Amino acid sequence: MRDVREVWAAGTAQVTKWRQQPVIVQSVRSAAAATVAYVVALHFSPEAAPLTAPLTALLVVQVTLYATLTTGIRRVNAVVAGVLVAIGFSALVGLTWWSLGLLILAALAVGHLVRVSEFVPEVAISAMLVLGVTRIGDTAWARILETVIGAVVGLGCNLLFAPPVWVGAAGESIEDLARRMRRLMRRVGDEAAGRTEVAVAAESLHEARRLDHDIVEVDAALKQAEDSLRLNPRVREGLLHRVVLRTGLDTLEICTVVLRVLTRTLTDLAKERDPEPLFESRIGEVFEQLLSEVGDAVVSFAVLVTTDVSRSAESAESRLAHELTAATATRDKLAQLLLEEVQRDAHQWQLYGAVVTEVTRMLDELDMEHRSHRLLEELDRCTREQRERMPRLDRLGRRLRRARRNRKAPARRTT
Repeated sequence: MRDVREVWAAGTAQVTKWRQQPVIVQSVRSAAAATVAYVVALHFSPEAAPLTAPLTALLVVQVTLYATLTTGIRRVNAVVAGVLVAIGFSALVGLTWWSLGLLILAALAVGHLVRVSEFVPEVAISAMLVLGVTRIGDTAWARILETVIGAVVGLGCNLLFAPPVWVGAAGESIEDLARRMRRLMRRVGDEAAGRTEVAVAAESLHEARRLDHDIVEVDAALKQAEDSLRLNPRVREGLLHRVVLRTGLDTLEICTVVLRVLTRTLTDLAKERDPEPLFESRIGEVFEQLLSEVGDAVVSFAVLVTTDVSRSAESAESRLAHELTAATATRDKLAQLLLEEVQRDAHQWQLYGAVVTEVTRMLDELDMEHRSHRLLEELDRCTREQRERMPRLDRLGRRLRRARRNRKAPARRTT
């Protein structure tokens, strides 16, 4: 009996894991929405095979509710614009080789004017399909109807079966980026503690440059997470989630740039000191310790910004503060040792100073006070832009909050 329970638990865990995979979730939702849209269109469209409805549902259903809604609106807008262009051309010139070219040109221009984004070609496609039939009136309205059915079914699919919130996947991407940065820092520190060949230092520089590609991938995952938080009824404090993750990634991106500059400085230093070591043994040991501590702070920072804001993050903050304090003390020790080295031999003083400066920049970016200040600035900016973009909704929200406070006030007085 125990084996059966274990197998059942393992199978349930595997199914839960599959449900969190974007490819699987997207495929199942898209197939279901397209099938339902086709069945609905068979009852309402005059066409024998209303394939525009499942095609629209397939394109409209996205991983997030926000993307589904915006995509559906743009696609319906594109189809209606294309149909209107085709009706106008059919009334004036009909279908010829030269009118087809003008039709495509006009449809693409209209698509840009009505701002349908990636569905600009859909305007021209709809216009050509409608213009190429004999019963243009029936076909035009049938295409619009099928498009609306597909868009409604696609949106309804995400409303009934709420898509997952992809904050967890974005958080894993951010933490994975931080761990790759820590591995590179530890390797660079380990190499700097001994004799570092120019080729080895250059390879670390190339790896630091490759982190830029990782930033792009993490940014894409974060963009998906931000979209999943918008208009999602299961999410509270969605703006705070988005700002925390976005500012956290911005900080890691700055640290990545500084790390790339640091590896470039070490490469230049290796060229200057070849065949001698980058640092003498005592300085090399302190530098290795410093990069290890900074790498740990980077990972702790990533864990902090990806921790659910509804839970206590005191342990993550405490750990980060401790690691930053230790790294700052080690940085000061390294700066003193390099100063003594420069006083003995000032030949590489600029590169030594650059090493300390670049490490200091990373520590400043990871500083808790700097993060809090940056977070408040971004929240104020996003709130101000939201008020300016939707003033009526903002006024309605303020009235509702004021009414809620007024209802709670008498209750507190009576108690």
